Amino acid sequence: MDVYQEKIKQADQLLAEFELDAWLVFVRETAEHTDPVIKLLGPLNAVWEAAFVFGRGGQRIAIAGQGDDEAIRRLRLFDEVIPYTQSIRDELVRVLTRLNPRTIGLNYSRSDVSADGLTYGMFLNLQEYLRGTPWLDRLVSAEAFVDAWRGRKTSQELNRMRRANDIAMEIFEATGEWLRPGLSEKEIHQFAHEQTRQRGVETSWEADFCPGLNAGPNSPWGHVGASDEKTAPGYTLNMDFGVKVNGYCSDHQRVWYFLREGETKAPPEVVKIFEAVVGAIQAAADFVRPGVQGWEVDAVAREYLVKAGYPEYPHALGHSVGRYAHDGGMGFYPRWERYGNKPYSQIAENGVFTLELGVRSEFGYISLEEEILVTATGCEWFSPPQQALMLVPFH
Repeated sequence: MDVYQEKIKQADQLLAEFELDAWLVFVRETAEHTDPVIKLLGPLNAVWEAAFVFGRGGQRIAIAGQGDDEAIRRLRLFDEVIPYTQSIRDELVRVLTRLNPRTIGLNYSRSDVSADGLTYGMFLNLQEYLRGTPWLDRLVSAEAFVDAWRGRKTSQELNRMRRANDIAMEIFEATGEWLRPGLSEKEIHQFAHEQTRQRGVETSWEADFCPGLNAGPNSPWGHVGASDEKTAPGYTLNMDFGVKVNGYCSDHQRVWYFLREGETKAPPEVVKIFEAVVGAIQAAADFVRPGVQGWEVDAVAREYLVKAGYPEYPHALGHSVGRYAHDGGMGFYPRWERYGNKPYSQIAENGVFTLELGVRSEFGYISLEEEILVTATGCEWFSPPQQALMLVPFH
């Protein structure tokens, strides 16, 4: 069973859990604007309007414009592929009449982009097609279902993600061995990309911004491209980086300290900050288990860091990782308006999440990002975490 069949089988199983009788993915011109769920369903392409319908009884039905239908049929992902010529309306109504669903999940959400693939124009079209039928009043958001489906990784997804993690760690190690004082962020960025190309993979997010780098205290913070700031003795370097392998990503941060002449270890002030970051991440990992809400995990790490004497980090503790580095759905979000209802999602087994936080200091941005896999009773490190500062010798 390939990864697409695995995900479709999982969707069949989740419909009942989230009280959906049918799930309707409604798209058009997918080369220009596609629904985020399509990448998990398969290499589906539609020029004309297409409806991918999944019923709670295991039905998998595709309705597509004539000319699109044969390519979809050859994927062998659907039990039935129904072509239409002039309008999708009649075939769609016939399929819904046959399934007779009490609830029809649509991909719209005010909080989560990964569950918000139905465009407003397509929603208006759907309303028009279903006018005068009972199905119009049975449309509901599939957000919770999509979040769970996307977040609970299957065995093949986990295997691909483990491979991505392994390759990313190789590149972090190679970068550490190559580092020396006086290198600019742009030079380090170029080195990381050379390492990525050599391994035949791609970066987890846009190449211009991956890796994200912070050399010393004056480097611009946030989602910014590499600057002209240079590594220097007495300062730190933070690297936020991941690779994508067979469509699945990794996402980690690592930090180095550049020794000054005569130093054999980092100053106590640097070590103290680093240990507070490690401690906050570990406290969150110790708390994680299925059934807790995301904001509760964030609160544990946030409280730990503040009690250690450092300011709160201005973002969420962590996000899901999968098809994208920021894979949408549930995560460890604080109860801030900008995160909508995502902080209240219940964490589930087989989710892969980041735990990431840091402190901006006079030495530079001291931050880590680790990945965990949620288990039946807690969590485990998805790849080995950084437990000690990495040191770059004085040259």
